[in-house]
Parts: sequence; C-alpha cells; structure tokens
Amino acid sequence: MRSSRLLSILLLLQTRRQLTARELADELEVSLRTIYRDVEALAAAGVPVYADQGRAGGYRLVEGYRTRLTGLTEQEAAALFLVGMPGPAAALGLTAQTNAAELKLLAALAPDQRDRAGRLKNRFHLDMPAWYADAESSPHLSAVADAVLHDRRIKVRYRRWSAPREVDRVLEPHGLVLKSGSWYVVAATETGMRTYRVSNILELTPTDEQFTRTGGFDLPQFWQDHLQYFDQSRFTGQAVVRVSASLAARMYDVSFPQLVTAVAQTTPEPDGSVIATLPIESIGNAAASLARFGNSLEVLEPPELRTELAALGRTLLDLYDS
Repeated sequence: MRSSRLLSILLLLQTRRQLTARELADELEVSLRTIYRDVEALAAAGVPVYADQGRAGGYRLVEGYRTRLTGLTEQEAAALFLVGMPGPAAALGLTAQTNAAELKLLAALAPDQRDRAGRLKNRFHLDMPAWYADAESSPHLSAVADAVLHDRRIKVRYRRWSAPREVDRVLEPHGLVLKSGSWYVVAATETGMRTYRVSNILELTPTDEQFTRTGGFDLPQFWQDHLQYFDQSRFTGQAVVRVSASLAARMYDVSFPQLVTAVAQTTPEPDGSVIATLPIESIGNAAASLARFGNSLEVLEPPELRTELAALGRTLLDLYDS
C-alpha cells in the first residue's frame, strides 16, 4: 500500500510540477503526517524532491528529473487517451484504476509532449448510447465484470423473451461487450457459448468456482459472428418499395438503417423516386415500421405486406374517423 502511495506522489509531482502537502494529502486521502513521512522516504531513496518555502511554496522535483516508468511514446500515449472510456470504466467499477493509468500515461511524457497528448481528453469524447435512448441500468454489471476478470462461474436468474420467461443458469463468463449503451456478457454454458443482456439478470450469486477458458476464444471475432448470425436469423423476408423523391432526398434524417442502405444502393428513377429492396423481419413488424412514412412510401411486394398495411390503415381510420 505504501509503495503504491509513494509512486503516486512521485507521478503527481512529475505531472503537476508543484503540490503542497495539503494538496497531496487530499489527493491521496491520507493525513499530512503521512505525506511528510512519505516525502522523507522518497528523498532517502534518492528521489530529488525538495520543498519551496513561503505562501506559494510546495513540494517539487529537481528541474529536469523525470521517471520513465512505461517507455510510452507521445503517439502511443495519445492513442490510449483517445480510446479511453470514463463512462464504461465507471460502470465496471474501474474509475480508480482508470485515473491511475491516466496519471502514469502523463508521467511517461516530457512536459511539452504531455500537453499535446493531453489535449485529446478534452477534444474527443465517446458517447455510447444512441440518440433518444439512455444507457441501461445494470446493477449486476460490476459483479459480472469481476467474474470475467477472475474466470469464476456465476449463478444467475435471467429474464428472457420466450417462455419460460425466468430461468436459472450457471455461466462461465468469457467477456463483456458494450453495444449502443447496453452491456452483454458472452458466457460458456452447457449448450455452448451464449450471449446474455446484463440488464436482464434479475439475481446474481458469485461463486468461488474457477473455470478454464475456452481455448482460442476471440471475443471481437465471436461478437462479429454473433451479429451476422443475428441479422440472418432476424431478417427472414424482403420487401420491394417505391420511395418518393422527397423522402429519398432526406434519407440522411431517417432512422431506419435497412431502408437507408437500400435506397443508397439503388439508382433513382427519372422522377427522383427510388424502387428499392430491403430486408424485413416479419409482415407485422414491417407494416408497423413502414406505415410511418405515409404516402411517401408505397410497398410493391409482397402482396401480404400491402394487405397488412391496408388493414392497419382501415383500423386507424375507424379509430379516428368517428
């Protein structure tokens, strides 16, 4: 514990040039007496630390002294700042570790390099949730993350879409994925590798049982394959639609990825309209999704979808034209 604190004092002085004993004590959440003893220990170990007296004084390192603990280049440190995710790190319970890593990154650079690399923190920000949606609340996320890091089984009660809605599972969590504000745990089960939405975990019981990770498991590759399989199983049909010229011209503002992609890949007709083919999940789902475009979009095929839209239109007419 003390060795970690001594290192923190050294890195803080290296990155911030000068700090008072009170500032160090507040930063490290220890007493002033502890700081005095720690600074004496650093000096005894050969670290050139000294105190400037007076109201503007404080502890400093001899000019030009710096420890290069990591050997990181400016470009490497900048890249790490760029991929930093304080929000997800906090959700995983890793805020303290993230702050410590940032401090070490800054200490690895010379003052002028530190200033340039540190700009990225204030000039780039990663916001994971989609528009009009908040990040999900996942009270068991920290426990899942701990099990992932330490290869320990967890027992969960999970709410799924199909019956029975609530099931008990023993999971061997291999990894966590953050997708559009939602966390998913990839875990080995008796029936193979499966994906579970962390926010759907109703109860979680940690265990001391360790498991052996599946050899050659590649989390990014598994997730990519999972997404491809999900899309293939989700989109079971196709629809041919005629998109009006006015709607086609404002596709940039349409939140319907399949339609946007289909229109972008199709050559417009002479009048500016577009006849496009897009994947659909089901007749009912497609009707509900396409009805919002009104007469700016006409379904040409399949006939079942046209019939469903006509029935939906009559239902709305009966409801409101009374």
